[in-house]
Amino acid sequence: MQMTAKKMSDRGLLALVRHEGIVPGPYLDVKQVWTFGIGHTVAAGAPDPATMPRGMPADLDAAIREAFRVFQADLARYEADVLRAVKVPLERHEFDALVSFHYNTGGIAKAALTRHLNAGDRAAAAAAFMGWLKPAAIRPRREAERDLFAKGHYPTGTIPVWSVDRDGWVDFSRPIRRLTEDEALALLRPESAPVPTQTIVAPSWWRRLLDHFKGKATS
Repeated sequence: MQMTAKKMSDRGLLALVRHEGIVPGPYLDVKQVWTFGIGHTVAAGAPDPATMPRGMPADLDAAIREAFRVFQADLARYEADVLRAVKVPLERHEFDALVSFHYNTGGIAKAALTRHLNAGDRAAAAAAFMGWLKPAAIRPRREAERDLFAKGHYPTGTIPVWSVDRDGWVDFSRPIRRLTEDEALALLRPESAPVPTQTIVAPSWWRRLLDHFKGKATS
């Protein structure tokens, strides 16, 4: 068993973003911490959500792109934390599950699941995901992370974008947009997106000058 990479797979990234959801403005999480985008807080670095303009952005597409940009910057730290804490080789799906867990809890260095994993007991490590159930509403995510770690089961489906008001309250009753996996991957991996071709049109003065010389050449 070997670590195939030091970064999350595309399916792992999609699973993590789906768990977090996307809020295109600053909001207060369950611990009353100002948060932005895909679970970003000031603990991960700039920008500080508490200082960002409140409420829904005028340009939703730009705000979604910014959420993904910040997420990508944050993610490198969490991936590195997992690599530092875990002392045994990992399958890709195990790594993806651990980064998702750590992104949500920040607890990879102290979690019992990490101790079990480093001791070679993967079954106990999988079961220990369920030791982190605060708030209670996090249970479905923790079950999904456990199943990803133990069985390689990746969740699928669209990724919700939620609205937020100026007080930092998120309306989870109905998403304002749902991103497909392809749309999310294009934002996660912009370097792999096709570059549109561009037709260069000569300025009118340059065209007139060319026509002038062409006329002289034929006269």
